[in-house]
Amino acid sequence: QVQLVESGGGLVQAGGSLRLSCAASGRTFSSYGMGWFRQAPGKVREFVAAISWSGTTRYADSVKGRFTISRDNAKNTLYLQMDSLRSEDTAVYFCVKDSSLTNWGLGTQVTVSS
Repeated sequence: QVQLVESGGGLVQAGGSLRLSCAASGRTFSSYGMGWFRQAPGKVREFVAAISWSGTTRYADSVKGRFTISRDNAKNTLYLQMDSLRSEDTAVYFCVKDSSLTNWGLGTQVTVSS
């Protein structure tokens, strides 16, 4: 089981930016894809962005053009750069290892004030 630890959440005004990080344990980080999901109060967890082991990215329509997912394999770290934040981006953000969706971090809270 890979340990995933998110950080970088906080309170930001609408239009602002945050960068989330997800640190992964182990030595095989570069060999698997990673993703970000989010869950707002009273809502189901939803897909935000994903990046393959080779760097191919995809995004939910709601964040396309505003969020950027990236990875640093030398640091075993996944990132989510969030720009032009909106109140509807308020949620707990989780990173997850590969498409099995069985290995999650504990999440980091992002609150966007309008």
